[in-house]
Amino acid sequence: MTNRLREATSPYLLQHADNPVDWQPWDEAALAEARERDLPILLSIGYAACHWCHVMAHESFEDAAVAAALRGRFVAIKVDREERPDLDAVYMAATVALTGRGGWPMTVLLTPQGRPFWAGTYLPRDQFLGLLDAAWQAWQTQRAEIEASAVHIAQALGSAAAGSPGPGGSGAGGSGTGGIDERLLEQAVEGVKTSYDAARGGFGGAPKFPPSMVLEWLLAHHGRTGSDAALAMVEGTCEGMARGGMYDQLAGGFARYSTDANWVVPHFEKMLYDNALLLRVYTGWFHATGSRLAERIARETADFLIRDLGTAEGAFASALDADAAGVEGLTYAWTPAQLVEVLGDADGARAAALLSVTETGTFEHGASTLQLRREPDPGEEIEWWGTTRERLLAARADRPQPARDDKVVTAWNGLAIAALAECGATLGSVPYVEAARTAAAYLLGTHLVDGRLRRTSRTGVVGESAGVASDYGTLAAGLVALAQATREARWLTAAGELLATAMARFGADDGGFYDTPDDGEALIVRPREEGDNAEPCGTSSLAGALLAYGALTGSPAHLDRARTALTSMSTVAASSPRFAGRALAVAEAFVAGPLEVAIVAADPRAPDAFDLLAAARRSLSPGLVLAVGRPDEPGWPLLADRPLVGGVPTAYVCRGFSCDAPVTDPAELADRLRG
Repeated sequence: MTNRLREATSPYLLQHADNPVDWQPWDEAALAEARERDLPILLSIGYAACHWCHVMAHESFEDAAVAAALRGRFVAIKVDREERPDLDAVYMAATVALTGRGGWPMTVLLTPQGRPFWAGTYLPRDQFLGLLDAAWQAWQTQRAEIEASAVHIAQALGSAAAGSPGPGGSGAGGSGTGGIDERLLEQAVEGVKTSYDAARGGFGGAPKFPPSMVLEWLLAHHGRTGSDAALAMVEGTCEGMARGGMYDQLAGGFARYSTDANWVVPHFEKMLYDNALLLRVYTGWFHATGSRLAERIARETADFLIRDLGTAEGAFASALDADAAGVEGLTYAWTPAQLVEVLGDADGARAAALLSVTETGTFEHGASTLQLRREPDPGEEIEWWGTTRERLLAARADRPQPARDDKVVTAWNGLAIAALAECGATLGSVPYVEAARTAAAYLLGTHLVDGRLRRTSRTGVVGESAGVASDYGTLAAGLVALAQATREARWLTAAGELLATAMARFGADDGGFYDTPDDGEALIVRPREEGDNAEPCGTSSLAGALLAYGALTGSPAHLDRARTALTSMSTVAASSPRFAGRALAVAEAFVAGPLEVAIVAADPRAPDAFDLLAAARRSLSPGLVLAVGRPDEPGWPLLADRPLVGGVPTAYVCRGFSCDAPVTDPAELADRLRG
């Protein structure tokens, strides 16, 4: 038995293609059927790596009684939230409004016109069957009340969307961005201090999610101001995450979040966006301090992205599941006896002590997640740990492995491109930059269709879902980072074209950006993320890309557009800085300049040109953009009219298009950039 999901490209939808439930994708055919048959819609939204989505699938969607309860009474529609973040945003807002909380799997009942009248999350089988029976009876006997309630809910959602934060709030109208100024940035740092966990790192209590963009912003603040407090929060959090069980001590890469406050027991799914964002953070930490731990985690995370999430087409898959063979954490947790079985008595006991594996355990059934609370001592222990790690990883490969969601998401690949390009440039790793280049070429060749981005592809086949604002913003930002790492102007040109489309199609009256284009599918509400959450929202991602592109190309229009976008986020930045991390990081760059450095040389690969480049890259300024090439090299406006001085490589330093005298000495360049 199969249903219409068999034609989907989403791995999550394909997981439900052989359910007895007659699932349909969200498309005009399914919506038309609901209207023509005058049936309510059961909308189920989840994603492939979601543990409770799997549980509800096994309990309910594979059950014949549930299928019978749906048949003829509801039009059942299944949506992958990663493929359709716009639908997820609209109906998650309804779920939170109706229940006070959200999550996945999301279960929503809609009228044939798509208006919600009931919402919830995971439901056990018997409760779900009870809901279906009660909803069907109400649909037959209380139709007018349901319709009136649904209209009211839709109107309330529309009013809330229309009232999204705009210009105003503490700091609005100040210097810097016109909305997020130096005063607001200082206040925001003081604000996040109040929830910082000085003992364990991170913010708040359990569960703890990796605060990637907050750390990115705090690094930017430290780079601009030298703030020891900002750097201390970064270092404490980064070390806590890297030492605990949320980080895969054998293969690298971070799990989605920690269920406890000490980063010990994770929810084991590994998401591309988390690891891309964290790769950028650990690269930035290394850049700021030279930390050996930061460098190790950055390299291991980059290796994880390429090795475990790389696709045959050269892009990056979305996630690894939390479960293996239906058991969460089965691949990753160990007992002392299992360590001894692989390593022998002496090495097994030694590994257990190093990795905090105990008889009582930290996870289920007496097993422990692996922690590395200290670095192995220099010398013999480092060599022993390297060999031991390889042996444990080989043994782990024989266990059941988590499934991989091999869907390629544009926005998340944009994050990976930026992170790998920056990591490769910082650490001098050509393979990381090459991986970013390959992914960028795939996305532009496959996801860009008739000048517009598509959201996803799988095995080289592009999906039908249109790209959202964050797809344009994060991919454009990734291309700008790649252009600086490779000195290839084609990436900068492509970024400019994406930004032109975004400005034309996604703009809001207050200067921010809607998630969906003005010519996109009409939903009951045009969604717009108000702040940064697990990944950058459309407005902040586009603001960052516009800033970097405008600085590199000398375009005041792009910088002005970035300012207005940030101004639209000033209220959330002032009231909830933990949910405006990317916006605050971009604002730090604005306040710092932006700082444009152009290095011209007859041969950009010559040693004396490289010395200038190395001096420029040592700058901690969050506003730094860097162009390197021959004088007047095509595609690089920052290199135009920049001659060599005395026939030797020359650096030009500008702040907000106001330029200092050119320099040829690396030490003098470093002094200029510190000024």
